[in-house]
Amino acid sequence: MDPLPSSSDPATASERPASGITCRHVYDGSILTLWGEVDAQLREAASQAMASLASRPDPAPVVVDARDVTFIDSSGVAFILQVFVLGEETGATVTLRDPSAEVMRVLDMVGIAERLLIEEKASA
Repeated sequence: MDPLPSSSDPATASERPASGITCRHVYDGSILTLWGEVDAQLREAASQAMASLASRPDPAPVVVDARDVTFIDSSGVAFILQVFVLGEETGATVTLRDPSAEVMRVLDMVGIAERLLIEEKASA
């Protein structure tokens, strides 16, 4: 899949709100990007992203980019789990790519990190 934008990219950092969830479909799958504080305030964005994923005609791979998440609460964890469950139901591979330390801390704390397909950034 193509490279993912990061909040450290000046072109995207100035154009987006402090926190959010977006979904975009690319040729070989879909990319969900989460950033900032992923909590109940993003319920609308999470619902739109899920609807977009659920309406895809085929089970193309999904990448969840959570590298720029600074805070995640139970509603954010529930959203990530819903994406993985949708993948299981439709046969789509779902990968959590390069999650931030905060995301990993919370996923470890609730005991589900080992159940998710996680692709961590390669060390240089």
